[in-house]
Amino acid sequence: MKKLILILIDGMGDHVSNKMGYLKALEEAGQGEKFTLKSELPSISRPLYETILTGKTPLESGIINNQINRMSKEESIFSVARKSGLRTAAIAYHWIHELYNGPFNMEEDIEVENLEKNINYGRFYWEDNYPDSHLLTLTNRVIKDKKPEFLLLHTMNIDEAGHRYGGLSKKYENKVHKLNFYLSHFIPLWQKQGYEIIVTSDHGMDEKGNHGGDTTLERKVPL
Repeated sequence: MKKLILILIDGMGDHVSNKMGYLKALEEAGQGEKFTLKSELPSISRPLYETILTGKTPLESGIINNQINRMSKEESIFSVARKSGLRTAAIAYHWIHELYNGPFNMEEDIEVENLEKNINYGRFYWEDNYPDSHLLTLTNRVIKDKKPEFLLLHTMNIDEAGHRYGGLSKKYENKVHKLNFYLSHFIPLWQKQGYEIIVTSDHGMDEKGNHGGDTTLERKVPL
């Protein structure tokens, strides 16, 4: 049986994807393939999490802004996997819990282990600057201990830097370089454990540190 890790890099536009030298090396060696996508509108996070994980556009799902914090009404990768008897996991921002497991309580839901939920094994955070390095280490531990068939890893540091400094800034690019380093360490380990890896983003970031609109910097993302 194939196992899958979906790495969702929040806020990484395609214009900085060439800074991911390790992923580019896999592509040049014939061990990976790169595509460029145009995100749905509005090009903001919560609606696009729903699009990526259910296949529905924001207008179809009704998740059309970041303030809508109800549970998804759609079939998601998590719910389909669970109905098929597969184990699911997410190391992700707490909005993912709100969409697919229900209301989030930081005292109770920082760690989730419940086979009745759409996300069986969860490790959730709520600060945008929570270190990507910690997230990948947590992911590695969940993979070792729980062996899920589907896992979502969702990072926020690139998005956070983009909002602070702009999508064309050196500090934004530096966060891409850092995440590339962490991925080069962990992806080979996960491949050895039988996982296929997909890396993508929800939206990009314009030069002023904004997204939500229809510009190329905001909508063009790598896969």
